[in-house]
Amino acid sequence: MGSTSVKQPLPTVRVERIDPFLLLHHFGPYEISPPIDPLDVGPHPHRGFEPVTFLYQGEIRHKDSRGNEGLLKDGDVQWMTAGRGIIHSERAGKDFLERGGTLEGIQLWINLPEKNKMNQPAYQDIKADTIPFAPVDDPRVKVKVVAGQHQGVKGPAHTHTAIQALQVSLSEGGAVTLPIPENHNALIYIVRGKVRLNDNWSYEKEQLIQFRLDGEGIALHAKVNSEVLLLSGEPINEPVAQWGPYVMNTQTEIMEAMRDYQMGKMGFYTEY
Repeated sequence: MGSTSVKQPLPTVRVERIDPFLLLHHFGPYEISPPIDPLDVGPHPHRGFEPVTFLYQGEIRHKDSRGNEGLLKDGDVQWMTAGRGIIHSERAGKDFLERGGTLEGIQLWINLPEKNKMNQPAYQDIKADTIPFAPVDDPRVKVKVVAGQHQGVKGPAHTHTAIQALQVSLSEGGAVTLPIPENHNALIYIVRGKVRLNDNWSYEKEQLIQFRLDGEGIALHAKVNSEVLLLSGEPINEPVAQWGPYVMNTQTEIMEAMRDYQMGKMGFYTEY
C-alpha cells in the first residue's frame, strides 16, 4: 500500500491460508502529514474473492470501474465482493489528507466458493453506527458484531459462506469468552495491546493466533487496553489458484482473468 510498509501476518512462509481467509494486512497507524498520502493504492483489479477493510482511524475514499465511490471513516467497514472482476483504488480521504491525523486499518481477503466467484461485483459500505454491540457481562469489554451472529446479535454484513467477524475492545483487566462454531476455522489478530489467551500464554499487539477445530470458544483477558479482531469461518475446502489480485480454482481461470482484465471486461477506471 503506497510507499509505507504493511504488516502481513497472513499469509506467511508457514501458513499459506486459513480457509476461507487468504490474507490479512494491517496498515498504520500512520501519522498523516499533508499532502503526503501513505496509503495511495492506485487502480488495480480483483476477481474471485472479497476484500474487506476495517478502518480503525482516519478516512479512506474508494472509487471503482463501475462508477461506485465511497468514503470510509473511523469505525466503518467496507465489504467488497470482487466477483467476476472490478478495478478500484483506495486513498486517504481528501479532507482528512488536508487536515492530517492518524490512519490505521486492516484489509482482509476472504475466498469465495466456486459457485460465487463470477457473481456481479458489489459493495457493502457498513457505517460504524450500524454495527451492533453484543451483550457482555464485563463492562470493560465491548464486542461489535460485523458479520455472523454472537449472543443472539446479527452483524450487518452479508456473506456468501458462514463467517463470524467480531471487533473486541477490552479495557485493562477486562475478560470475555467468545464462542466459536465448532466447524469453523478461527483466528484472532491483536491490533493493539496485550491479552492473555485461554488462561494460558499472553500475546502482544500485531500478532495473529490460529486455532484448531476443537474446543468451544476463545477466552481473552486484557493485560492492558487492547483491541482484538476475531475471525472465524466455515472452510470452503476447494482448490485455490492464486496469482496476485486473482483467486480462482484453476490456473486456466487465472489466465482467463488476466485476459479479461486486459480486454476491458472488468470495466474501465476513470481517474479522479
